[in-house]
Amino acid sequence: MSRHHLRHNWYERRKRNGLYRSRKGVIFGVCAGIAKHLDLSVTVVRLIVVGACILTGFWPMIVIYIVAALLMKPEPVLPLSNDDEREFYNSYTASHEMALHRLKQTFDRLDRRIQRMEDIVTKRNFNWDQKLNR
Repeated sequence: MSRHHLRHNWYERRKRNGLYRSRKGVIFGVCAGIAKHLDLSVTVVRLIVVGACILTGFWPMIVIYIVAALLMKPEPVLPLSNDDEREFYNSYTASHEMALHRLKQTFDRLDRRIQRMEDIVTKRNFNWDQKLNR
């Protein structure tokens, strides 16, 4: 495999997975989420964070860590399989009202389709024998 192909696969995998806080992390799941996103060992990321804490005098890195915990969305409970699911999850975590509005629109469209089908099937001139015995 070419080097370019490997780099492209790594980039696509990172883009597909997204950056989320891990639900299995020790403290807010920030390090585990970053490690998963960058395809690194969690231990390496934690050592980097501890080293940065020591080098910066603890408080700046602790503030950055807390801000990262607040800004990163929690990892989805179920894996996201396509872009539509990813978009819905991101909109849901950004605004619950917007996500609920999207769900209501989807169900309203489905309801209208079902009503149109019921109207067609329940018409007096609908010929069941013709439709079932083709």
